[in-house]
Amino acid sequence: MRQKSLKLNFIMNAILTMSQFIFPLITFPYVSRILLPEGTGKVSFATSVITYFAMFAQLGIPTYGIRACAQVRDDQEELTRTTQEIFIINMIMTVLAYTVFFVGLFTVPRLRQDKTLFLIVSTTLFFNAIGMEWLYKALEQYTYITVRSIIFKFIALIAMFVLIHEKSDYVIYGGISIFAASASNVFNFVYAHKYVGMCPVGEYNFKRHFKPIAVFFAMSCATTVYTNLDTVMLGFMKTDDDVGYYNAAVKIKGILVSVVTSLGTVLLPRASYYVEYGMKEAFQRITNKAITFVFLIAAPLMVYFMLFAKEGIFFLSGEAYEGSILPMQIIMPTLFFIGLSNIMGIQILVPLGREKVVLYSEIAGAVVDLIINWILIPSMASAGVAIGTLVAEAVVTIWQYVALKDTVSDAYKQVHYIPIILGIALGSLASFWTKTLGWHEFFTMAVSAVIFFAVYGVVLLVAKEPLTIEIFNQVISKVMKKRKTN
Repeated sequence: MRQKSLKLNFIMNAILTMSQFIFPLITFPYVSRILLPEGTGKVSFATSVITYFAMFAQLGIPTYGIRACAQVRDDQEELTRTTQEIFIINMIMTVLAYTVFFVGLFTVPRLRQDKTLFLIVSTTLFFNAIGMEWLYKALEQYTYITVRSIIFKFIALIAMFVLIHEKSDYVIYGGISIFAASASNVFNFVYAHKYVGMCPVGEYNFKRHFKPIAVFFAMSCATTVYTNLDTVMLGFMKTDDDVGYYNAAVKIKGILVSVVTSLGTVLLPRASYYVEYGMKEAFQRITNKAITFVFLIAAPLMVYFMLFAKEGIFFLSGEAYEGSILPMQIIMPTLFFIGLSNIMGIQILVPLGREKVVLYSEIAGAVVDLIINWILIPSMASAGVAIGTLVAEAVVTIWQYVALKDTVSDAYKQVHYIPIILGIALGSLASFWTKTLGWHEFFTMAVSAVIFFAVYGVVLLVAKEPLTIEIFNQVISKVMKKRKTN
């Protein structure tokens, strides 16, 4: 199968990332002001609980499936067999997950009180199973993934404004959110025949998937625990309002994380391919660029949104979410840790077959998160949860770095730290004064962001930071070509 352009993949994933940024940027300010912290907290709690059932249903397949299919994508028959085997395993586990979910729904009072909401949000289990997103990513079909996703997000965007008008509409909000994120997976199932055979090929060997799936499942468990445990523990130990405060902070963090991890997402299938065929230099090259990319993007975003946390929260959610400011400032450094662990874990360790290192790092993170949450939630609520998340992500990143020190040390040495630090410092000084003008949050953020990132970018260009220069030259080259063509 002919390889897709890595640049095209990155561009399409960047567009997808932008849509994930723009969609909540447009809808959440409206929704949060109508539903208030209680309503958004209910949806966030339900989503986090269902995530645990999705974890069992998926078995780590979203990541394992990419690697498994990418390694055999040049063999049509083997690709079909591998896809069908993984799909069957996924469907069986989805049925089992639904069984356990329904038992819990009618026996656990905290779930039963919002039964309708939980039923609606649980449809994500079905959509995930039939979607086979891992197949399309393994085949690097990022153009299709992007176009499909944007269409459904646009439909959901319209539905938000048409259907949500009062506080009690939080159930509708939950349904629309699931529609935006997962309903397009129906098309994945319909169009799968273009890439793999739909008739049973027989001679299945399910056992070959059990061991790696078990490792990826354990990884998924650990990740799910320390990424969703916060909301679940808050929901059981505190109020829906506290969940709403934390959710507003996490909403902004999630948007930014998608930007930071956008490159790593498209590199996994390519990295797996390079490892499979022994292309060590190509593997090392994309690894170096990926780590540099994280430093260039995560560091300024982290600092900017720590400085302008109040403006970001008030703009996105409204003044009712003042309790979200401190949690947001606390969790912003996780952008940096998540970006690096995404590269080291998903792009390097997974293709190299060292999933157990990722697993152990995430177990350590989950344990740390659980302990800190248990200690701090009673007294600090959402701020305590944010501290737990920050420390957990740091533990995961440090663990993976130690395991990969010999492999990634050169990549970290190639990062030009001084221009990045200088650019952030000058950008902060140049933009911070906008907080004193008393403008509306939108204008404060718009002006400050332009100043901050413009100064940061200029410093990188003046300092001749290699990756920045490379991207800048490519943009200039394309612009010049278009001018010549016209």
